Amino acid sequence: MYIRTQEAGTFSVWNTILGSSLLTMAWGVERAGLPAALILLASMAALCLYTAHVLLRVSYHHGSETCEVPALCRTLLGPGAEVVAHIFSLLVLIGANIVYWILIANFLYFTVNYFLDLDPSGAASHNATVICPNHGINGSLIIPQPVEESPYWGLHTTVPIYVALIVFPLLNFRNVSFFTRFNSLGNSLPTDVRAWSDAAVLSGMLALSFYIHNIIITIMSNNERQDKNARDLTIAFVLVTLTYTLVGAVFYMCFPLAKSCIEDNILNNFEMHDVMTVVARILLLFQVVTVYPLVAFMLRSEAVLLLPFKDTRRLTIFINVMIMILCILVACFCPRIGTIIRYTGAVSGLVHVFALPSFLQIRSLQIRRKLTFWKTVFYAAIIVFGAVNLLMQFFIDE
Repeated sequence: MYIRTQEAGTFSVWNTILGSSLLTMAWGVERAGLPAALILLASMAALCLYTAHVLLRVSYHHGSETCEVPALCRTLLGPGAEVVAHIFSLLVLIGANIVYWILIANFLYFTVNYFLDLDPSGAASHNATVICPNHGINGSLIIPQPVEESPYWGLHTTVPIYVALIVFPLLNFRNVSFFTRFNSLGNSLPTDVRAWSDAAVLSGMLALSFYIHNIIITIMSNNERQDKNARDLTIAFVLVTLTYTLVGAVFYMCFPLAKSCIEDNILNNFEMHDVMTVVARILLLFQVVTVYPLVAFMLRSEAVLLLPFKDTRRLTIFINVMIMILCILVACFCPRIGTIIRYTGAVSGLVHVFALPSFLQIRSLQIRRKLTFWKTVFYAAIIVFGAVNLLMQFFIDE
């Protein structure tokens, strides 16, 4: 049972949108360049806000408070569109599961290493500093000695497997309301072609960073004043945009080393023995471990809708095992959360953020006899933008 308040929609949207993208935002700003990044942040926020609002309007005319995007697609576009909506919602959840698994492995690895590296007095054996992992230099431009990893404790070898020992028991709870309550405790302009393709890194990420379209109708239905949904949704997106800008742009501007040193997980830019970084990793580890079962539950529920099998205990365990195997493989062989986020965002954003809202609105206007040539052109342009955003991801140098 939901309690309807006027603040529910605003803060639910703000809290739901913000996630692991925060840790990658500074990396996206570095790839795009600061001026282009600020323009992209504002533009993508406005476009995603508009398409989210379009879904609310279509639901107002043709749906209900509990009628989400797949149901609208079935009503207005046919059963095939409903299946497409489910498939690409599934893709978003797969990407989220993988990113969270990589983050759990990262936080666990560096947290354990910190405590193992303490001397008997309890003090860390190194000074805290900002580092450049890719270039092998730290804030003092001293090249650190390479660390020899144990064959039993490697960030991209064994730790992703150990994560399964922590996570798998949590995935098999039938009632996830425990985790819902538990998680509430921790919750210059480019001028050449390559520069513009690098800017597409950020635009691909932002398509996922502002993604909430698959559940926006349900969230906003909790507003006490439904006539204020547009205002509250706008406030939420402004808050999200300001948060991303503060984290990404401020870290980028204040970073003391070469900007190319910025990692797609900004915590990797801080030396392992920095106490504040350790505290941040421990808190984030707690938060991600508690939210992961919720994300996996949503993925499993979405998958069951597409499978011709009855939802049984065996099917639940089988899907959980498949999720874990996929997450472990990616965490071992492609542990780049920025890359995963931008591809997931670009692909699913094309469908859920740009295409489906546009097609639904065109069909809605057609039914209500308000569709004009220029409105058709406008919504077609939104779809084309999403397609170009996806295409550009394949022309980016890693």
